[in-house]
Amino acid sequence: MSQYKIEAGTGQHIGDRQEQQDRVALFAAPHAPGYMIAVVADGMGGKSGGALAAEQVVRTAKQLFGEFYPGNNVQTLLENIVNEAHTVIKLSAVSSEKEPHSTFVALVLTPQQEAYWAHAGDSRLYRFRGPNFAEKTRDHSYVEKLVDEGKIQPEEAKTHKLSNILVNVLGSSTTPPYISFGSYKPLKENDSFLLCSDGLWHYFDDAELSAAVAANTPRQASELLIKKARERGAPRGDNCTFAIIKLLSPPAEVKNYTVEKMRRAI
Repeated sequence: MSQYKIEAGTGQHIGDRQEQQDRVALFAAPHAPGYMIAVVADGMGGKSGGALAAEQVVRTAKQLFGEFYPGNNVQTLLENIVNEAHTVIKLSAVSSEKEPHSTFVALVLTPQQEAYWAHAGDSRLYRFRGPNFAEKTRDHSYVEKLVDEGKIQPEEAKTHKLSNILVNVLGSSTTPPYISFGSYKPLKENDSFLLCSDGLWHYFDDAELSAAVAANTPRQASELLIKKARERGAPRGDNCTFAIIKLLSPPAEVKNYTVEKMRRAI
C-alpha cells in the first residue's frame, strides 16, 4: 500500500487565443480505492472543434475509469481510452462538419506504489524526483522526427518553423493514433509529475519546471507557471493547461486517546 500522501491540482489559462480548447481533469476510481487518473487533452480543429475533441477525451477517460476495478490492466485501460475517444471524435467530425483533433496524455497512480502513463501527440508528462528532473515523454511531432534523424539539434526544435506539426493525433480520418506507454515503480515520497499541453512546456526548460513543482504546492506552482508562461508567450501565447501531482510524506499520527488502568473484570 502507498506510504505517501497525494497532493494534486490543475491549472489553465486561455493565453492570447479566442477560445480555450484544452481540457484537464483528475478522477478517483469509484470501484478501485486508491487509484487515481490525471488527463490532459489539447484540442485542435478550428472554432469549437478542438474543444469538442478535447472534451470527448476527458469524458471517455471518466467513463472508462469509472468502470475500472482492482486487478484490471492499467495499460489496457489507457489504450481503450485513446481508441474509444478517437472513434467518437471521428464520428463527431462527420456530424458537426468540423475537423476536430486532440492530443492525449494521462497518468494513473495505484495503491501498489506504481505509476503508468500514456500519450499521443505533443502533450507531455514530466517525472521529477524531488527538485530534480528524471524523465519526460517524447513528442509525436515532425520536429522530433528531425531530431531523431540528426537533421536538427534538440534546442532547435522549439523555434523550428514546423514545430507545431504533429504526426500523431486522436481524430484523424486517415491514420489511427499510436500510443506511447511508460511506467515507474516504486513510487516514493517526493516523487512528482507534471502533465501539460505545449502552451506550457514550450516556455520552460526541464530544470525550471522541476524547481517550480518541487518548491511549491500545486496551487502555488500553477500560479507561478501561468504567470511566467504569459510573460514569455504574450502576445501570441497558446492555451496553457496542466496537472501537477506530488507525493508527500504522510501526516504524523496525532494521539487522540488516553491510556487508563483497566478496571477489574467481573
